Amino acid sequence: QVQVVESGGGSVQTGGSLRLSCAVSGGTFNSYGAGWFRQAPGKDREFVAAISGSGDSKYYGDSVKGRLTISRDNAKNTVYLQMNSLKLEDTAVYYCALGRWVATKAEAYNYWGQGTQVTVSS
Repeated sequence: QVQVVESGGGSVQTGGSLRLSCAVSGGTFNSYGAGWFRQAPGKDREFVAAISGSGDSKYYGDSVKGRLTISRDNAKNTVYLQMNSLKLEDTAVYYCALGRWVATKAEAYNYWGQGTQVTVSS
C-alpha cells in the first residue's frame, strides 16, 4: 500500500518562497513517476510539475516555469516542490501524486496525497 503525505504549505506574501514536501511510504519509490498538481477554489485541477523515477526528466506547467522547481531524493522517499517568486494566482491546494510513469495528466497517477494549502497574499 503506497501512502503519500504532503507537507510544507502555509501562508506567504507575494514574491516569497515555500518548499513543499511529499513523503512516500510503501512500494518501490524510485520506480514511480511523481507529479504535483494544484486546485484553486472554483477552478479545475492544474498540472504543476512532474519528475521521472530517476529524477532525470522534469516537466513544468507553463504558469510555473522558471519559478517552481521539482526534485526528489530517492534515499529519503521524498519529492519536493521549491516555490519561488510566488504570485497571488499560486494560491491553491497542492497535491502530490505517484504513478507508474511520469506524466502531465492527472489520470496517469494512481496514488494521491490529501493536499496541502498554499495561500499567497499581497
